[in-house]
Amino acid sequence: MENKQGILLESGTNELEIVEFGIGTNKFGINVIKVKEIINPVPVTFVPHTHKNVEGLIELRGEVLPVVNVAEALGFPPSKNPSQDKFIVSEFNQQKIIFHVHTVTQIHRLSWNQIEKPSEMFQGLESQTTGVIRLNGEMLLLLDFEKIVVDINPDSGINSKQVKKLGKRERSNKRIVVAEDSPLLRQLLHDTLTEAGFENLEFFENGKDALNYLENLIEIGGNAVSEVKLVITDVEMPQMDGHHLTKRIKEHKELAKLPIIIFSSLITEDLRHKGQLVGADAQVSKPEIAELILLIDELIL
Repeated sequence: MENKQGILLESGTNELEIVEFGIGTNKFGINVIKVKEIINPVPVTFVPHTHKNVEGLIELRGEVLPVVNVAEALGFPPSKNPSQDKFIVSEFNQQKIIFHVHTVTQIHRLSWNQIEKPSEMFQGLESQTTGVIRLNGEMLLLLDFEKIVVDINPDSGINSKQVKKLGKRERSNKRIVVAEDSPLLRQLLHDTLTEAGFENLEFFENGKDALNYLENLIEIGGNAVSEVKLVITDVEMPQMDGHHLTKRIKEHKELAKLPIIIFSSLITEDLRHKGQLVGADAQVSKPEIAELILLIDELIL
């Protein structure tokens, strides 16, 4: 799996591919599209006064990149077999980061509806995970890498100060539907959208629940497009991802005109075409909340 090349999936199929890796005896996963390559560990330059989860820096093809110790971030003991350790070179939120893990085993192709919401049964790990996969009688946890990074550098997350710089804004009663699986990001989006003047917000933990809500508005005799003015969706969500949600809305006779903004850590130049293929009206990389607000102003009906 060295020098992994991107595996392309048709956009909007509600499928994903997961790189399985190990920390101790526990099995975890990371979305393939976040992974640039997997390499053997190289010497790390220690940097004084950095966060305890950051081992230091390495140079990789002319770029200086931070190395995050995933075991340390999760409160696990160090590797018992350092010779098997791997560095996962990742890119999301417009930044490259290396995650030091103990083993990398295989790639699984799955549907998002196979991924369950984590619960408190995972003894504290639920705050660090975005989903649970049952494979061959075992549990594989999808780690919340965005949260691991924000814990190290809070300034890399959504910042309401960006919204305040936009100046005073009129309050709006226009309803916005938001699909976001992370409780932390749901709260941050609620606070920042409210600060921007949008108070009529409906939040959902995944695309399936958001789509059911919109379709139910139509079934009970309402007009979803007149009641809801815009949809904001993440990409990575259990049950139904944001690309599939966008595709379903844009193919729906009565919902197709509804503007959709994909707000995700996976918006890069290499991946932007996936949102375009399913008909997204705009795409914004987290954590650019000010850009998101400006696009809402532009697209909302």
